[in-house]
Amino acid sequence: MGIEVMKFPFSKSSMSDIKRDEDFLNYPVIYILNGEKEAYIGETVHFKNRMNAHLKTRRNVDYINLIKHEAFNRSATFHLETKLINYFLGDETYTLQNKSKTANDFTHNYYDKPYYDGEVFEELWQKLLQQKLVTHTLTQIENKDIFKISPFKELTLEQIDLKEKVLDFCEQQIPKEHQTYGSLLVIEGEAGVGKSVVLSSIFNTLQERAGEGSSKLHRTENYLVVNHEEMFKTYKDIARQVKHLKAKNFDKPTPLINRLHRENKKVDIILVDEAHLLLTKSDTYNNFKQDNQLEELLKLAKVVVVIYDRDQVLKLKSLWGAATLDSLKDKSEHHAHYALTNQFRMQADEAVMTWISDFIAKEVKPLPQNTNYDLQAFATLEEMHQAIKAKNEEYGLSRVVSTFDYLHKKDGGTYYVKESNGTYQMPWNTTSPKYTWAEKPETIAEAGSIYTIQGFDLNYVGVVLGPSIRYKDGKLVIDTNRYMDKGAYTGADGFYNGNII
Repeated sequence: MGIEVMKFPFSKSSMSDIKRDEDFLNYPVIYILNGEKEAYIGETVHFKNRMNAHLKTRRNVDYINLIKHEAFNRSATFHLETKLINYFLGDETYTLQNKSKTANDFTHNYYDKPYYDGEVFEELWQKLLQQKLVTHTLTQIENKDIFKISPFKELTLEQIDLKEKVLDFCEQQIPKEHQTYGSLLVIEGEAGVGKSVVLSSIFNTLQERAGEGSSKLHRTENYLVVNHEEMFKTYKDIARQVKHLKAKNFDKPTPLINRLHRENKKVDIILVDEAHLLLTKSDTYNNFKQDNQLEELLKLAKVVVVIYDRDQVLKLKSLWGAATLDSLKDKSEHHAHYALTNQFRMQADEAVMTWISDFIAKEVKPLPQNTNYDLQAFATLEEMHQAIKAKNEEYGLSRVVSTFDYLHKKDGGTYYVKESNGTYQMPWNTTSPKYTWAEKPETIAEAGSIYTIQGFDLNYVGVVLGPSIRYKDGKLVIDTNRYMDKGAYTGADGFYNGNII
């Protein structure tokens, strides 16, 4: 016998009707409680007792869906419960009532885990699709950004350790008297080490504890901010799917700073994702009138926790350096620094990683051979676009992006990435007020930019190197005169002079 899903009304009479000799009463099982809009997912070895406890406290659910399997054990049901929560979040059918996991709930390795993680879970999901409890396939969900930074994501030991340290830091600093500046905690790491996943998990737990009377963080007012439109959309989507999160607690830095200044108010905790995108000088276009956004946030909160990657600065008005960050650490009431190092996004061998590192340093080496990582060079935009479309058909979430070397205006018009000879072109850098760019199926026909894709994962990506990037004597040279994002150099007196660097 494989997976079996049994459905009961969520009522006392349903529990009374269950016979004492039912094989699931004292056996590891998973269950899903669901109503019209909300759901709760759990696991237990005492099914009847757990349901009776839920009947006393849980609201907005109408049905019990009991999931059993003859080969279930407690480690397997705990693992599959965690996995189901994440996929339900990505499915976006229900708002989840679940709370986030703690360090004590870490999903460990156990005997035959790949079997449960693969075959059993796939069978379970098919059953849920048949019963219309979910609406998307596993592949569709896995390609969603909301799934990739789910606050319920299973964390590594490194990530759990960091999460616990951040929560402890917040609990220790909140009761203290802070003068001009709050306390600062910096989490640093390169792209792909899971920084946003940890931050999402931390914020969910902070908001849970803010509602718990016994917590040191009870009634704290907390915010998560990000200075990136596409990431902001994803966080707002998560807030709509998680009962303990509210959309009002997610914001962009400038609106939050301006509102708190108007109200002459100081909040408790502010988490900042992609802190390297914070402004380091005033920007009248974006209505930021002060000198440094992180400094302003430190004035407006008791605790500020930032996720930072010094290699992902996009504009000189957001140009961070070690000296700038160190000066703000010195100004803060208390400060701490942690680093994440375990790479998740780039599953490439050493030869590929070395080639990419050399390329970033503007050195062009021969492409590595005999590697499992698919790294290719194309002579034309059309050839690369066709290859990416084929990958998108096979794997999904494959897109073309370009350096910001083509004309683009925010006037509602369509602008294009073009072949140098003008024979092939793609609409580029379009945005949507509702959806993240890469998740719109029609964007396979477009080219994105750093502003539509930064911080997100793709399965395959084709990168257009535009006119500002040239090749000379084995090296790349950058001609700033050909770079079309003039705002990247705004305020950099004497820098933007068209020199090749």
